[in-house]
Amino acid sequence: MNADEASELLLTAETDAEPIEPLSDAWPELDGHMGMKVQRISLAERLRRGERLTGLKLGLTSRAKQLRMGIDTPITAYLTSAMSLRLSEPLDVGSLIHPRAEPEIVFHMASPLRGPGVTAAEALEAVAAVRCGVEIIDSRFVDFRFRLGDVVADNASAARYVLGPVVRGPSMIDLSLEACVVELNGRVVDSATGAAVQGHPAEALAAAANALAEQDVTIEAGWTVLTGGMTDAVDLPASSSLRVDFTHLGSIVIQAVS
Repeated sequence: MNADEASELLLTAETDAEPIEPLSDAWPELDGHMGMKVQRISLAERLRRGERLTGLKLGLTSRAKQLRMGIDTPITAYLTSAMSLRLSEPLDVGSLIHPRAEPEIVFHMASPLRGPGVTAAEALEAVAAVRCGVEIIDSRFVDFRFRLGDVVADNASAARYVLGPVVRGPSMIDLSLEACVVELNGRVVDSATGAAVQGHPAEALAAAANALAEQDVTIEAGWTVLTGGMTDAVDLPASSSLRVDFTHLGSIVIQAVS
């Protein structure tokens, strides 16, 4: 298998909403660096289809997840216009494989950010505004089973994202203390604060900028950056209702339909 073949398999799995076995089962040489190459090939195809690049998502931002994957920085993936859902727009879970939701703190970039050597303070200075968000992840692999190279190649399981209604300046809120409460069908299932994301979401942004510099990638002005799941991902079956309430950044409700 090569990167072009891997990209085609993943994009087909996404389009057909049919999971595949991990690529690394047949391609044991697949690592994070090769996964990034697959990711870039897939992005080029998305842009060829008419999608627009809207930003980045960060994944594996919790220390526990990083240890499990044998890494010490978040992974990154691309967001496009086809992944964006309007606030209150129903989520068509029939077009996905096994969708899960993660509450996130979201940055809108004011200026370019490029490593190496970026600090959290410098990263936050490059941010224009902060919002809440919910990311819908959807691994293209059977049973969410993958190794590091697989999930990087799979664009870090990116599928959909929703942005909240409240916009704040980055200095207006202590993002490490910004809390969220997640309800599924009216029952509280999880809660967390921004400290769950690398200690502070700006730390995750800085780490991502420094890691992307190795790939000659700059986080660009105008991009939306999802900084990583604050809680564990929550399954979203058809006919379910998800609500996430943040302390200062408002609320998001998602109705899953098939």
